[in-house]
Amino acid sequence: MDLCAIEQLLGDQAAGLRYQREALRLERLYRSSWPTSSRPLHVLAFMAPGHIGTNTPIEFLLECSDAVLHMFYVVPGDGIRSSLPYHDIAFVAACESDENREVLAEIERLIPIWPRPVLNQPHRILNLAREKMYSMLQTVEGLVMPTTVRIDRLALERIGCRVMSIGEFVDDVTFPLIARPIDSHAGHGLVKLDEPSSIATYLADRTETGFFISRFVDYCSSDGLFRKYRIIWVDGHPYPCHMAIADDWKIWYYNAGMTASAAKRDEEARFMSTFDTHFAHRHSKALATIAERVGLEYFGIDCAELRDGRLLVFEGGNELAVHDMDPPDLYPYKSPHMQKLFAAFRDMLKSKSVIGSAAS
Repeated sequence: MDLCAIEQLLGDQAAGLRYQREALRLERLYRSSWPTSSRPLHVLAFMAPGHIGTNTPIEFLLECSDAVLHMFYVVPGDGIRSSLPYHDIAFVAACESDENREVLAEIERLIPIWPRPVLNQPHRILNLAREKMYSMLQTVEGLVMPTTVRIDRLALERIGCRVMSIGEFVDDVTFPLIARPIDSHAGHGLVKLDEPSSIATYLADRTETGFFISRFVDYCSSDGLFRKYRIIWVDGHPYPCHMAIADDWKIWYYNAGMTASAAKRDEEARFMSTFDTHFAHRHSKALATIAERVGLEYFGIDCAELRDGRLLVFEGGNELAVHDMDPPDLYPYKSPHMQKLFAAFRDMLKSKSVIGSAAS
């Protein structure tokens, strides 16, 4: 299982998944290796097989804490152990995706009979699907999340050939539009299609059979740069995770050139240090409503600010990358904020566990 993670971090996902399949053939339960006290908090995480972004990064959230993490990989149709290890609380780490629907359904069936509290209920995780989340958030005051729909390859081809118009397929989506393969992340296969003729060129380089489409929203700031924020909620409270700044709309943290720009890092540091009094204060109603409607103990969003002050939400998930591995010489401001988030996560687990219930 360690080789699975190493290969993927080095860029070879196929090799990593081969190691994972072999690991799960041998064992489906894995335990954290960091030292703890004689009376640690025991956490059981329901995991889904898959690539490195398939689950909540719970190892990063709990690493070096006084918690023992048991990671149990749920394989649909393969049953469940009759004797899982003792734990004080369970946490659903599997993310929303087409591939994980059977896993989440199996976990959902277990919850009513589970002997311990279970956080991040699967039916709420499923609401983080792109086509469901926009519907859930579209009436939130001060927030924009464009209509997002699924479309199969044939229908997209028909729009490209002008046999079908976007308006015939779905309201509120016009060119330019954003297209991406279903279950893709980190910009994989993400494009802006300016007109129907762009579709054929796009599909020529893609093998997928299903896509998401939504209207393109220009979120360029007044200085000509694009800024994307990652916000993580723990028990209803938002925390800053990072801020990426780039001169192109298709941005995620590691293509934004943050490492090469001290000015960008200085701006990110200001964003994080003033988050509660500036960003979170400006969007307090929207952020509170998002937390209420999503209803998960742990999740996050990627978002931006429009020039008119509204919050633009790109996507949400319980699997968004959260870590404290950035070089401290370049990002000295990051670790305190990440450790604050990690501490909040650990405190939440303890307070909602059988240990916390007994103490109260």
